[in-house]
Amino acid sequence: MHARAAASAALVGLVCACSPSDEGQSAIEADRAAPVTIEDRFALLALDCVHREYPNKISHVMNSAGDVAAPSQLTPAFYGCFDWHSSVHGHWLLTRILTTQPGGVYEEEIREKLGASFTEANLAAELAYYTAEGRASFERPYGVAWYLQLVAELEESDDPQLTQWRETLRPLEEAIVAQVVDWLPKLAYPVRLGTHNQTAFAFGLMLDYARTVGDDTLAKAIRDKTLGFHLADRDCPLAYEPSGEDFLSPCLMEADLMRRVMPVTEYAGWLTGFLPQIPTDGRADWLEPGVVRDASDGKLVHLDGVNLSRAWALEGVASALPEGDDRIPALLAAARRHKETGIAAVSDEHYSGSHWLASFATYLTTKRGIADALAAAE
Repeated sequence: MHARAAASAALVGLVCACSPSDEGQSAIEADRAAPVTIEDRFALLALDCVHREYPNKISHVMNSAGDVAAPSQLTPAFYGCFDWHSSVHGHWLLTRILTTQPGGVYEEEIREKLGASFTEANLAAELAYYTAEGRASFERPYGVAWYLQLVAELEESDDPQLTQWRETLRPLEEAIVAQVVDWLPKLAYPVRLGTHNQTAFAFGLMLDYARTVGDDTLAKAIRDKTLGFHLADRDCPLAYEPSGEDFLSPCLMEADLMRRVMPVTEYAGWLTGFLPQIPTDGRADWLEPGVVRDASDGKLVHLDGVNLSRAWALEGVASALPEGDDRIPALLAAARRHKETGIAAVSDEHYSGSHWLASFATYLTTKRGIADALAAAE
């Protein structure tokens, strides 16, 4: 069996609560206990990359010859998983597994990996890197939003070790928040891309963080900017999506953001004007999943991510509509279709996808950011 197909089949089998076959076991699982849940499989991908330094793509402003160094020297906490932001959300994934699956089969290894990253010395170096001259826009907004989401995950835990790590991450957190608060008033327009610079996705993660930690100043700044940017938006051109390298839907991520800042009845009306394409007959084929024709291509494989992020956005939109809204069945039907396609693509065959897709899949399957009402409705 082809490696990508084998890993995909095993993941789909776990979605269906089936037992994975020996043939579907991926190479990185060979010396570990068998995964029990689908999230265990995602954890394996993160465990494999968080301290894997190469290959590596850095976005690095050099101020002098002294800035020529290996990734693990420049950013010693978040140097793996190919790039800084993927390393951050790889660490988030592992933290998420600890908080959602206590006592899981990989808990000891996860704690060991996180403990090696989350040291005071490492985070002091991360802070020095982030605050150096010329780096005010470093990983803004995507990477810093994921860092704040990582902090939010630690904030919600009462586990003593996670509480300690949360304090270790606080100095860089405070520097990031200060930079974001300074940047927001200067941002004249939303960024409507389907990749890292998109503001809607980042605002959603940042707002969830701000509400988790009780940062009312940041929460208000994001809410006000969101409404200012998007309240008058109408007829989003969903038919133009996805672009060839998208991993985020500009239309659906905006809708998923707006449900965080509007009352239910007002949001339902806004959504009618913004996405009038949503059918009322419950069908799933109104939104086609993205197609990846070369999973080894780091840009083309983004479309595996767009299927996963569309799925959680569709679920999020459905969760915010009034009970009985006749668009909910079609939203959830499309979400299921995208979830199935997206989960099937998460494997360790190509590092171009394995270094990050598991984080998106974990965000989806653990319903991070989704209202409790949706889970109850299902």
